[in-house]
Amino acid sequence: MTIIQEKTIAAKVRSDFPILHQQIHGKPLVYLDNAATSQKPIAVLDALRHYYEHDNANVHRGVHTLSSRATDGYEGARDKVAAFVNAASRQEIVYTRNASEAINLVAYSWGSTLKSGDEIILSVMEHHSNLIPWQMLAQRTGAVLKFVGLTDTEEFDFEQFKSLLSDRTKIVSVVHVSNTLGCINPVKEICAEAHRYGVKVLIDACQSLPHMTINVQDIDCDWLVGSGHKMCAPTGIGFLYGKLDLLRSMPPFLGGGEMIADVFLDHATYADLPHKFEAGTPAIAEAIGLGAAVDYLTNIGMDKIHAYEEELTAYLFHKLKEIPELRIYGPQPNADGSGRAALAAFTAGEVHPHDLSTILDQAGIAIRAGHHCTQPLHRHLKAQSTARASLYFYNTREEIDVFIASLKEAVEFFGEVFA
Repeated sequence: MTIIQEKTIAAKVRSDFPILHQQIHGKPLVYLDNAATSQKPIAVLDALRHYYEHDNANVHRGVHTLSSRATDGYEGARDKVAAFVNAASRQEIVYTRNASEAINLVAYSWGSTLKSGDEIILSVMEHHSNLIPWQMLAQRTGAVLKFVGLTDTEEFDFEQFKSLLSDRTKIVSVVHVSNTLGCINPVKEICAEAHRYGVKVLIDACQSLPHMTINVQDIDCDWLVGSGHKMCAPTGIGFLYGKLDLLRSMPPFLGGGEMIADVFLDHATYADLPHKFEAGTPAIAEAIGLGAAVDYLTNIGMDKIHAYEEELTAYLFHKLKEIPELRIYGPQPNADGSGRAALAAFTAGEVHPHDLSTILDQAGIAIRAGHHCTQPLHRHLKAQSTARASLYFYNTREEIDVFIASLKEAVEFFGEVFA
């Protein structure tokens, strides 16, 4: 593998990620499965270790020094997340185990207000985590699910979306960036159109938060969910952003410690935001790790990360054109790599994506193969599964070259098998 150019972000940060410096099957690891989970920098690993070695105690429940330090770290991370998404108040950030739990929180709490005949608008590209909670809500309440389809370029059909909105619509829940198509949905315009009808909007930002600047006040969404492990933070931590008045109007999701004000044998009163939605001992170390990840990304600069990933996207798609057997899903990027996410889901004729992934793994290259938790979308695309290469700011052009060379060899090999 050639030397990384010193001017790139990747050249400056790769030493921060110990996991990247290993061999797989005797070959240098090329990690291209970032849409599934990101790798963790030393700063995040150190934050976890420091908490457990120096500050390990429960939060909010003690006046001793360790508890105070743990609480400061835990709540300080909340401030960092609030600033990262430009929330109007730290109380608008609720910690959850992951984005799936955050969506379920809204579906169970706010969703309890829905009744038979109310309508929920989703899209065919939604991750299962932004589909199943609404299916369950519809089954409980008699609400009706409506789905936005795709344009000819396999992007969110905004014109169809507008036609689905009506006085019966109560909520729109859509992904910001598709983990399969790579399209970037017009979430600000979606919110504006929905709000004309008084409709609430939830944005699944799992695939956008790690890669671009997110401003919830500018988007004007009612809720937004994020997952820490995709943005250099530990697993087991995510968050829900919600507008303050809206969160205050919602009943608790789970009951137990932390979310109470006063408890009697036959009733209880609940704590103010955000603790009303954070029952039980939380993921303290993971939240502190999330705060460290936010610091790390902020110090690099989200605009710089996004610009560098656009360069990688342009290069990746330029190189993928060298393999005519590929069918790449979603829109093509612009010449400068803008207009879509830094990922490519593809098929190669009759070759099963799992076989491609297995062959590439033998070359030290980690990609994804399967339905990427978007089975309905794959059925819509008439593809049982796809292979997916997804990039992050620590990836390089040299790694793309290694991937393309190995992919060419794999496609040629299977082409001879099927000949």
